[in-house]
Amino acid sequence: MSEPLTPRAVLGRIDGWSDASIENLGGGLTNRTYLVTAGTRRCVLKIDLEPRVEPFNSRKDEAKIQRNANEAGLAPAVLYSDRQCYLTEYVDGAVLSPETLRSHDTLQRLGRALSKLHALPGSGRTFDAGHAARIYADRIDDANQSEVRKRIDIIDSVPVTAELCLCHNDLVAETIIDTGELKFLDWEYACDNDPLFDLATLVAHHDLNETQADALLSAYFGREWRARRPAVARQVAGYKALLWLWQAARE
Repeated sequence: MSEPLTPRAVLGRIDGWSDASIENLGGGLTNRTYLVTAGTRRCVLKIDLEPRVEPFNSRKDEAKIQRNANEAGLAPAVLYSDRQCYLTEYVDGAVLSPETLRSHDTLQRLGRALSKLHALPGSGRTFDAGHAARIYADRIDDANQSEVRKRIDIIDSVPVTAELCLCHNDLVAETIIDTGELKFLDWEYACDNDPLFDLATLVAHHDLNETQADALLSAYFGREWRARRPAVARQVAGYKALLWLWQAARE
């Protein structure tokens, strides 16, 4: 087994960063994250424990998507990527909280920013909610299989659209930063999907009430937003079912 990658070893490969200071920001189940500073420049380094597989993007594919988003003003710049390492620009701003996300002004801004995001070039990889659900289901204890089946049935009942576009697929408050403009972080799940999935994530994950959801939908759809409510509601149900499976799989 190879030795774990260290941030110092990774930075030694990248021009201009070999002598940078390193601050451990912790990490999740699959990677470790560091704040790296070289003079006046700061960046964020992620080191994966293993190369990424579905439902994640590979780091190469994530970098391609995020570079397109950066050109549109929607994401920090990507400075370096390889199979297990990802270095991005650090941007100053306020990461949203569920409370700040629910403000009318922020929801209107999010609707407009999502319209720009969904106009970016497609990734060539399609998000398959049913496939992701079954990956999570395989990790859940047999005692919960009746509840698992209910959630899979809900996900399978959501109509599949032919009108796919690039979606972020993980739009929770912690992946959105306000720098004066809204930018999106953590593009590891981004790929082609029903655009209503991103809207449903914002609605369901943050428990938006009807007035708040309407502020988001009206900014995104314009005049036809009321007609889109039922389709968004179906995606909300699908998202909640997928979230339950993801949480149960982690446990």
